[in-house]
Formats: sequence, C-alpha cells, structure tokens
Amino acid sequence: MTQATTVGTESVARTLRDGFAGPVHRPGDAAYDVTRSGWNLLVEHRPPVVAEATGPGDVRAAVLAARDSGLPLTVQATGHGTYAPAGGLLLTTGRMAGVRVDPYRRVARVGPGARWSDVVGAAAPYGLAPLSGTPFVGVTGYTLGGGTGWLSRKYGYAADSLLRAELVTADGEHVTADADHHADLFWALRGGGGNFGVVTALEIRLYDVGRVYAGVSLYDAGRAAGTLARYREWAAGEPDELNTAVLLMRMPDAPGVPEPVRGRPVLGIRMFHLGGYEQAERRLEPLLDAAGAPLVDGFRAMTFAEAGTAIAGSSAPPMAVRQHLDLFRELPDAVLGALPDAVFGDPPGPAVEVRHWGGAMARPAPDAGPVGHRDVPFSVIATAPYGPGYGDPGVRARVDAGVDGLARRLRPYATGGSFLNFLSDPARTATAYTPEDHARLARVKKTWDADDVFRPGHHIPPL
Repeated sequence: MTQATTVGTESVARTLRDGFAGPVHRPGDAAYDVTRSGWNLLVEHRPPVVAEATGPGDVRAAVLAARDSGLPLTVQATGHGTYAPAGGLLLTTGRMAGVRVDPYRRVARVGPGARWSDVVGAAAPYGLAPLSGTPFVGVTGYTLGGGTGWLSRKYGYAADSLLRAELVTADGEHVTADADHHADLFWALRGGGGNFGVVTALEIRLYDVGRVYAGVSLYDAGRAAGTLARYREWAAGEPDELNTAVLLMRMPDAPGVPEPVRGRPVLGIRMFHLGGYEQAERRLEPLLDAAGAPLVDGFRAMTFAEAGTAIAGSSAPPMAVRQHLDLFRELPDAVLGALPDAVFGDPPGPAVEVRHWGGAMARPAPDAGPVGHRDVPFSVIATAPYGPGYGDPGVRARVDAGVDGLARRLRPYATGGSFLNFLSDPARTATAYTPEDHARLARVKKTWDADDVFRPGHHIPPL
C-alpha cells in the first residue's frame, strides 16, 4: 500500500466513522473477516475499509468519501457477482434488504441487499412472483446484469421487468431513473451492471403465478448423446410456458445423494412449466422418451417458491468455483459429442448445462435495455468446484484443465458472445453486448461517471 493510499484510507475511515450510521470495519476488527467475504472464495477481499450501509445516506457518504480520497470503491450485496478483489473501500448493502409488495400494481420495491427468496416470500401470499432465478442470489446484481430465471421464456429477462431504479451517482446525487426520468441511465441499468451508480432501491414488476410443475429428474448417463440430439430438435418448438435444460454431471458419493445415482455419472433434465402435469408431460414426451426411465424422478406439482428450491436449492455455502459459458446459434454434432467426453471421461471433467433460451427473451420491447445476444438460442455452461484444496496450485490446474479443454473444443462453433450474469472473466465484459450497445453504454458512462468512480468487476470505461 502506497503512502497516498494509506492517507486516503485513514481519511475515508475517519469520515465514515463520523457520519455513517452503519458499522465501519478495519483489518483486525472482530467483524472484518465476515463482512469482507463474498460467495466465490476464489475472489478474496482484503480491503483496508469495509462499510455496511443501512440506508441511502450511508451509500452517499461512502461514494463521496471514496471519490474525494481517490480510493477505489467496490460494492457488494451477496457477493455472488464479484469477480475482482476489493482494494479500497468495500461498501456492503446486505443490511438494506427490505421488500415491500404492492399487490394492486403487481410491483415489488426491493432494497439492494435483498435476495430473491425475500421477494418470492413477500409476493407469494398474493399469488404473485418475480422473474427470479436461484433463491439465494441477490436481486440487484442479477437484475442489473440481465437476469434469466424460471419465468423468463414467458415474460423476458429480469432487466425487462425493472420499472424504476433509485441510485446514488458518482457526484453523490440521489436520482430516480425510469422511462420518464433519465431515460439514458434507465436504459443502461437494464443490463449494464453496476457501472453507473450504487442502487438504493429497485421497483420490479410481478406476475400472476399459481402452482407449477417443475424439478430435476436424473437418468442413465448412457442416454446422454441421444437426449442431447433430441433436445436440439425439440427446442425449436418449445412453448414459452416451459423452461428447460439438459445436464451432464457426476454425482458425489456422499450421504444425502439418492442411492440410485450416488457416485455415478448421470444425465439430468431440468424443467419448469407454467401449468399442470398432463400438459407438461405431453409437451416433454419426445425428450423424456429419449432419456428413458428415470433413476430419480424429481418432477412434481409445487408452488413457485418450492420450484426455486427444488431446482437450485435454498442456499449454497461459499465455495471456490470455476465457470465458463459459450453461446451457440446451433448445436452441431461436434459440440454435442464433446460434452459427454468432457464430463464423463477420465479424469472426470466439469458439470455441463445445455440450455435453451428464446421465448420472450428473444422478443424485446423497442425500449429494452442492453441485454446482449437475445437472438442466440443455446448456451453451454461448464461448472467445476475446486473443492477444499482450492488454494493448492495443483488442484486449481487440474480443474482448470478440464474446463479450458472443453472450452477449446467448443470455441470454433460458439458465437464468441456471453451473458453478463454468467461471465466470470472480467476481460471479456464487452462480449456480453452487441458492439452498438457497448459503445452506447460507454457514452452513458461518460455522462454519469466521467471520472470512472464505479469500477465493478465487469467494468465499462467511459467513452
């Protein structure tokens, strides 16, 4: 740490402790290690100052203190979307997690520290649901990055459901952006990430949702090649009420894993259907025929909240994980053939998800935000946890070799584009957008943050 940085750090710490309602932590404080940590253990924050905001006034104080001292500012809620270590002031918004539902307008007002489980729980008594995904992921980062969830093929991206955003800008102004106020900023927020300010509240649209038919069923891995080929054909006619993916993975040999699949390579089908059993089974029949008899049948009727947990789990402990996503306009045999080889080979490789997007996500409104590559129908996501030995370079090298090897095989057939929420490489941020949208985002950045105060992991420099 340079002398200038040390002076800036001391100045920020004094300023915040004098005029900040929330707790402020320095290295060595009792709560420092807890508050600095994010979800992905690969990104280890050791900032000289951690400030826990309790309201918009705290956010403004932190932004001004960091800007005036020249100290880098990192904002973190749940920490799922943090891809670069914080080196200056780490501002956390987890204490700002309030959710208020207006059932008559079908709108939820959400604090920047709220998770989707908070919104789902608040909306459920009214028969409403948000465009959410994994329950334990934060609402704000997910929405600003685009956000694709269980209802997205029917209603679009989470960014498309954003009605209003309140945020603190680089000059400390607290502004409201919506279709009628600061339209350029409102456009950029709906997919451009955290480059333009610190959100203090979002208003999002909710949707009428009753019981659904959903879950994950597991099948013999030997049916993987045929099922992937069938999925490629079947997906072209997938109705918007369905949201599906085909999974290839090796189940752990551990207690709690069902005996028929414990320690085995498996094929999985993940499914969410807005409707009942008979209609879902009829629509899925070609895919289920290819998969054969299930080893574990996870499909059942349930509430929307139960579906989120059944598909993704209620929570996941912090872990070190590697993820890679590629987008595809089509799935040639060379791509489908590479997947079982990579996952089920020796040594075993990453888990793989083949997902069909499309539906309402591919039919944006004329004023939709910069969520890129809406017309690309397929993705392949490879995910590999490093395990407890993630600090060992040899362990990291073995896991990386599996992911990188698959990525090399897929690269000739991929579009080269990405999706911000699933992009773990900050060097590839521009690939999440069309060139036109990225250029426009840089112009909006110049207008609202010309001094580049906000530099999230997925950074868009001002023009």
